[in-house]
Amino acid sequence: MAKTQLNVRVDEATAEAARERALQRGVSMNRYIEELVLKDAGEVGQTFVEAASDFMKQYERVFAEEFGLEPGGADGVATATHHEGLPGTT
Repeated sequence: MAKTQLNVRVDEATAEAARERALQRGVSMNRYIEELVLKDAGEVGQTFVEAASDFMKQYERVFAEEFGLEPGGADGVATATHHEGLPGTT
């Protein structure tokens, strides 16, 4: 994968902390910063998934009524009460 150069300015204490952390992990400063960004991006994705899950739980009954489903079966998954008009049915 092609690499892009970034230049950032941080105070000396932050720079020293980053150097020490990279050294402790046995990676270059570039790799250390790259790992931090990737981790942060992954956390954002996880936050989105959790928020979507909370939304679906909060509005489960509304979706169930709209699509003819039984809310929250034993496994917590809505189940169809009829199949008419649902995708993949005949």
